[in-house]
This record gives sequence, structure tokens and C-alpha cells, in this order.
Amino acid sequence: MATLSEIRTGIATNLGTISGLRTSAYVPDEPKPPIAIIFPENISFDTAFGRGLDTYTFTVQVIVSKISDRNAQSNLDGYCNPSGASSVKAALESDKTLGDLVQDLRVTEARDYRAATINENTYLTVTFAVTVYA
Repeated sequence: MATLSEIRTGIATNLGTISGLRTSAYVPDEPKPPIAIIFPENISFDTAFGRGLDTYTFTVQVIVSKISDRNAQSNLDGYCNPSGASSVKAALESDKTLGDLVQDLRVTEARDYRAATINENTYLTVTFAVTVYA
């Protein structure tokens, strides 16, 4: 069975296929946009008989340029598209087993498209919900 760290790294690897998007399996001290950061949110153990399945819920927060940058919304829109070269959903689901680490992965929603203050700067962000079955 895959470890939490292995799953986070697998998610970061899939996101790394998006050109120009930095990825981090762990929360960086000072994020440098554009960046996708993976956060474990919930783990449900024993969702199938005999330790047959655990269900992990992750959030992936994408942070783009400062809110004052006119291209910020356009860039974030590209990450939110369900398909295409910049699509977070398409990148994450390009290898739904994370290199045979897990049984399945699904991106279920994009939410909280908003401005966020990080280190006294205001950036545009969006959060993706990712469910992993391992």
C-alpha cells in the first residue's frame, strides 16, 4: 500500500506536466507563483473489507500572479479548464494510478476562486478537490 508521502509526490509529479507551473508536495516557506501546493485533507481507512481500500481527500491550491497582474485571471482560468495543456484536472487524471501506487484518482471540483493574502502580497488562487483510492 502507498504511503501518504508517496501519494503526495505522485500528485506533484502529475501536476509537473503543466508547463510553467511549479509544484510542491509540501507547503513551501515562501511560495513562488505560479505554483500548485498539495494538502492532505482527510483519510478514510478501511473503506473496503480486509484493509482493501483507503480513501484520501487532497486539496491542491494553485496560486498565480499578484491580483494586480491583468493576466492572473486568464492564467487561472486555464488551470480551471476541464481539458487542455494547462488543465489541472487533465494533468492529475493523466495517470490515475500515480505510477501504479493507487487504484484510482479523481478531480471532483474546483472551488474558492479568489484573492488570498500570502506574505503580505495578494495573489489569485483556486483550490481543487482530489479523491484518491488506495
